[in-house]
Amino acid sequence: MSEWKEYVLDKFTNVNPTESLSKNTMAKKIAMEMLQPFSKRVSGYTIEPYNGGMKFRNGDTVVARITPCLENGKTAFIDVLDENEVGFGSTEFIVIREKYNVSDKQFIYYFSVSSEFRDIAILSMTGSSGRQRVEIDVLRKHIFLFPPLPEQKAIAGVLSGLDDKIDLLHRQNKTLEAMAEALFRQWFVEPCVDGLLDGWKEQSLGELVSVVDNRGKTPPNIEDYTPYPVIEVNALGKDDRLVDYSVIKKYVDEETFNNWFRDRLNKYDILISTVGSIGALSMYIIEKGNIAQNVIGLHTEKISPFFLYQFLKFKVDEIIQYDIGGVQPSIKVPHILSITIPIPPPEKQNQFDKIIVTFMHKMENNYMQIRTLEKLRNTLLPKLMSGEVRVKA
Repeated sequence: MSEWKEYVLDKFTNVNPTESLSKNTMAKKIAMEMLQPFSKRVSGYTIEPYNGGMKFRNGDTVVARITPCLENGKTAFIDVLDENEVGFGSTEFIVIREKYNVSDKQFIYYFSVSSEFRDIAILSMTGSSGRQRVEIDVLRKHIFLFPPLPEQKAIAGVLSGLDDKIDLLHRQNKTLEAMAEALFRQWFVEPCVDGLLDGWKEQSLGELVSVVDNRGKTPPNIEDYTPYPVIEVNALGKDDRLVDYSVIKKYVDEETFNNWFRDRLNKYDILISTVGSIGALSMYIIEKGNIAQNVIGLHTEKISPFFLYQFLKFKVDEIIQYDIGGVQPSIKVPHILSITIPIPPPEKQNQFDKIIVTFMHKMENNYMQIRTLEKLRNTLLPKLMSGEVRVKA
């Protein structure tokens, strides 16, 4: 590693570079909630008039500087802007840009999510509890050890290749989800604009499902990984119907899993949040763990789970109207079970199931590949950033 050199961060990168964006100019805004934990790409943006906030260009890395967003891994590589376009975002972002002929923009992103950088940033935080922020000047002046530019590009190439594959698999699942929704609308929504078709009937949701309900008390849980995750609201309602196990922080041991939960989930049960982000939906496809007390499971007994999932997703805005208010949004389970469901003939449901289950198998396989690739990336990242593992430039 003799060719690696020590740099003050401010000499290796441009921290919070100056950009010009006139007040009230309509521009792409990336809010803090658009940064997903340890996810390279932002989940979206809005077009809003600029009235303040950190400014950036494509190729910049944005890092949350406030607790707990920094600790949770909210860091992203900006690639949603056009050439020479300037975007903006939260005042709580740190913007880090490559320095010509010294650092590589892709390498900077991976360095920013590594413990080499994050540990120093977290240690520099000051302020009152719950509102701590990174001290930018401390970070600027800290000395880090960096590889030469060719090796930076080689390291970034290895990690970017893994992230690109992960992104492709996520996009495949998102496309499959969109195809399922389009088919549902074509078969079951558009034909019924003027009322139910012959052979259809209506029943309440409570007549069609049994409820998996673990409300009442919190199981004894731990933060160390076990094969028994506790599925909370934040793991539901993502771009596809799969539970997002990557955000889960609570687990139980085998004894608690076997003895504490009143009911077990079955494959293809529908999970719906009842508190907080009410109406967030997912399906229990991977068959891991059980639900926390702010989530219920719907086990279908007299209706296709795939049809019911799509119907509830289609009606989610109406479901949210059952909010009873209070300190945070919440829905009573009896209100959910009172929803009237239009039921197509069994043969039509079976035709729908045969198509959708192939989508589900592909989604599940993609997800398993994603987790394998993420594990490989997360294993390689610290080794590459510390020089323990070298790549040929």
